[in-house]
Amino acid sequence: MLRQFLVTTIRRSLLVLLLICLGCVAQSAPPEIAQKIERRVRTFYDVPPDVNIAVGAITPSNDWPGYDSVAVTLTSAGSSKKQDLKFLISKDRNTMLRITRFDLTRDPFAETMAKININGRPTRGAKSAKVVAVNFDDFECPYCARMHQVLFPEILKEYGDRVTFIYKDFPLDDIHPWAIHAAVDANCLAAQDTDAYWDFADYIHSNKKEVDSEKTPGARLEAVDKITVLQGQKHKLDIERLTACIKAQNEDAVRASMKEGEALGLNGTPVLFINGRKIDGAVPLSEIRAALDSALKDAGEPVPEHPPAATPASK
Repeated sequence: MLRQFLVTTIRRSLLVLLLICLGCVAQSAPPEIAQKIERRVRTFYDVPPDVNIAVGAITPSNDWPGYDSVAVTLTSAGSSKKQDLKFLISKDRNTMLRITRFDLTRDPFAETMAKININGRPTRGAKSAKVVAVNFDDFECPYCARMHQVLFPEILKEYGDRVTFIYKDFPLDDIHPWAIHAAVDANCLAAQDTDAYWDFADYIHSNKKEVDSEKTPGARLEAVDKITVLQGQKHKLDIERLTACIKAQNEDAVRASMKEGEALGLNGTPVLFINGRKIDGAVPLSEIRAALDSALKDAGEPVPEHPPAATPASK
């Protein structure tokens, strides 16, 4: 009898201990706490009303004494896209923190560049340089045209002997209807000749109005194709092969580049990565120079002499 009593007592104790441990692992946030968290997150991050905010379970934080952890998930209405945020919440539930942990053993610039596939892309400037500038471009984007005109010829003249320049496709097809088509055509040229690709990029970014002036969507696509064929003829390419490529309009490579850009967090163009340093938008020449100079110094390469800034004319 005594043995059976002891066994029963031990089993009950283990069950109670298990329930206590489970309670420590995860607790649903009380409704009033969940509401406070939801309102604070919505206000601080300016979350639109059509985005749902779900407060997850509260779990112990092993790294921060006096705090538990709580997950908050943002989900857009009618979309599968969601964003997960992690917060610390004090034991008395009166304070919430969001702390970002940085791993200093890893190089974020190198990690960014490792996510960008540049294999087979046309290059400009130095071959296999220690500094690589990758620009995510849209041939129909006016801001991309502005960036292009800063990079070529100005930046290329200064850095072309020590920096490799590469373009990746990121056409904003929801607002630029002929951008994907132009990217495919450009890649058709690149498949035969690098210079033909860059001449096409130079021409389109300087003469976008030539395409936009056409009155119908179909006529704009034909205008892009005409420019492409003219570049092919100029560079003495295999025109039959070129026209077949243009007609096929295989978007696989362009779509893959777009997906790559999205994975990097891009939502617009142009975006320039210089050895992993991100430059967002059509920024002034001085900002690009500063990023290139910094990357060259990090790589142990000499920085070029810059022409003096033009002095304003006296009145």
